[in-house]
Amino acid sequence: MVKKALLIGALLIIGCIAVVRHGGFRSTGDKAIGRGTDQSIATAFQNHASNIQVAGEGIVIKLLADDLQKPRHQRFILRLESGQTLLVAHNIDVAPRIEGLEEGARVEFNGEYEWSDKGGVIHWTHRDPGRQHIAGWLKHRGQTYQ
Repeated sequence: MVKKALLIGALLIIGCIAVVRHGGFRSTGDKAIGRGTDQSIATAFQNHASNIQVAGEGIVIKLLADDLQKPRHQRFILRLESGQTLLVAHNIDVAPRIEGLEEGARVEFNGEYEWSDKGGVIHWTHRDPGRQHIAGWLKHRGQTYQ
C-alpha cells in the first residue's frame, strides 16, 4: 500500500513538473486545456506580461499586409469582446494561410501572448516542428489552421 502511494505521488510530481516546464497546459489540437479569457489577456496587458499561452476569440477589424521576411506571417487585428485589440501573426511558413479571411469574421485562437503597447500580439498559432513549444492554432468557419 505504501509503495502504491509513493508511486502515485511520484507520478503526480512528474506531471506537475512537465506542466510547469512547458509553460502551461498542452493543446489537444482542437481545444486548449486551461482556456484563457479576455480577462486573462487584459491582465497580461496591464502587467506587461509576455510568453503566456492563451486562447480566445475575436472579430477581425483589420487585415494587414503579410510580413514577408522569413519566417513569413499572415497578419490581422482582432477585437476581443472586452474591446481590447490583438495583432495576430500567423506563421505561414509552418501553417496554412487562412484563405478568404475578411473584416468582420470571427476567429478563434490558441497561441502565445506577447505584450505590446497596442494591446498585444498572438503568435505560435501553429505546431512547433521542433516539438519544443506548445502547439497553437487558429479556427475560422469551422476549419483549424495549425
